[in-house]
Amino acid sequence: MRILLDGCVPARLRFSLPNHAVTTVHELGWSDLDDGPLLNRMAGSFDALVTSDKSIPKQQVIAHRPFGVVILRAKTNRLEDLVPLVPQLVHLLEADLTGQVHELTNATAPTNEPMSK
Repeated sequence: MRILLDGCVPARLRFSLPNHAVTTVHELGWSDLDDGPLLNRMAGSFDALVTSDKSIPKQQVIAHRPFGVVILRAKTNRLEDLVPLVPQLVHLLEADLTGQVHELTNATAPTNEPMSK
């Protein structure tokens, strides 16, 4: 699958997706594009956008796009916080994501439960 990593996702995440062709918006010189122009530009060249920008599906219509959008939701956008989402992401990337938005969250997020010693 051809994946575009948005500017808010660490480029080193690509090393967690070795079976996919991963490019970053920075490599393409698209860092300054707003969401709409970015989505228009990637049509036909990518199968999925991986981002942490949760506003994209609220501001853009994805249903008619020839690719999907995967939103990574973690405590921060740092690589160490996103890596736990990689197994979910890899599994999701096996499917046809065309016109879909998927949000992945970290199931191991801290809880208010007391920790045992």
